[in-house]
Amino acid sequence: MLKVSDRIEAMELSPTLAMSQKSREMKAQGIDVINLSVGEPDFNTPDHIKKAAQQAINDNYSHYSPVPGFVELRKAVVGKLKRENQLDYTVDQIVVSNGAKQSIANAMMSVVNQGDEVIIPSPFWVSYSEIVKLAEGTCVFIPASLDQDFKITAEQLENAITPKTKAFLFSSPSNPTGSLYSKEELRALADVFVKYPDIVILSDEIYEHINYVGAHESIAQFADIKDRVVVINGVSKGYAMTGWRIGYIAAPLWIAKACGKLQGQMTSGASSIAQMASVAALDGDQSSVNEMREAFRKRKDLALAQIKEVPGFEIREPKGAFYLFPQVTQLFGKSNGSVTINNATDLSLYLLETANVATVTGEAFGAPECLRLSYATSEEQMAEAIKRIKTAVEKLK
Repeated sequence: MLKVSDRIEAMELSPTLAMSQKSREMKAQGIDVINLSVGEPDFNTPDHIKKAAQQAINDNYSHYSPVPGFVELRKAVVGKLKRENQLDYTVDQIVVSNGAKQSIANAMMSVVNQGDEVIIPSPFWVSYSEIVKLAEGTCVFIPASLDQDFKITAEQLENAITPKTKAFLFSSPSNPTGSLYSKEELRALADVFVKYPDIVILSDEIYEHINYVGAHESIAQFADIKDRVVVINGVSKGYAMTGWRIGYIAAPLWIAKACGKLQGQMTSGASSIAQMASVAALDGDQSSVNEMREAFRKRKDLALAQIKEVPGFEIREPKGAFYLFPQVTQLFGKSNGSVTINNATDLSLYLLETANVATVTGEAFGAPECLRLSYATSEEQMAEAIKRIKTAVEKLK
């Protein structure tokens, strides 16, 4: 019998992409769906970045790019890390990929063997667990509750480490929770890793520029563990460049070389034109980054005030990214007479069908008690969406 491989059979479909697809299908049928499931800025790429791409086309950047990325872009990444994060790297330690998702997959495939354990704080971004599966590793989840602001403690981390632990993967600011770790909290985690020198730390910092409380803090800042930290970042979120597909890692040289080796057999170099646009993003005027962050801050404040009015939604203020992640367990067991809400997945489907609002169940992120709503949409759309959600929820008794 012909069938797909076991590794593909074992993988889950991305719930965020599945919900977006369902929303598009409903819209195509003429249904007025408000999509709060998408994890991308609704802004256009800034003009100076688009002009750099146009110039790259005129300058005939139309050939294969080096596997780890153009030197110009890797130098721009080195400069950005030094300027914004006070982190020192060489060009050889940077690998540019087709989005930060590929960067994560490259790093995971490069360090994890079959049966190795990878510790992941939960809630987590949906693809983390599936990437670990592809690498034939074993996920070890550490749950962090709403009361903890969805952040793990050093004690929880140490309790999760075993002789099989090979890697630790987390994001700050976080997708889906919007939480971020302070310097003190990261130092506490680093103190644990100092005791276990064979664990590689993968730090997903793609939401770095969407931070509402001050300077971004990277776990790579601590010299006693930096030689095994992989910083993962890109231009998608901070520069509204999701479709350009440029991510990168800054890593110990042995990991960077391994990622380049893998990428050379999988995809080769990323888009030459998108890379040159990314040079302009990192080296150019940063005012658009600040403007988008302030727009997100305003939306966050408005959406947070509105979502608190929805019965049964418990929420803490997110400190970064562009998501609300309310806990909705108070609604479990309630019904409108025809539909009973047993879990967050039921609630997400109920809101889509009853309120025509697309959200993502927290089950996709390892938090079945929550929903994720993106406020990367207009204030008017967000207000209307929450109004619809409130009306639908009030019908549940």
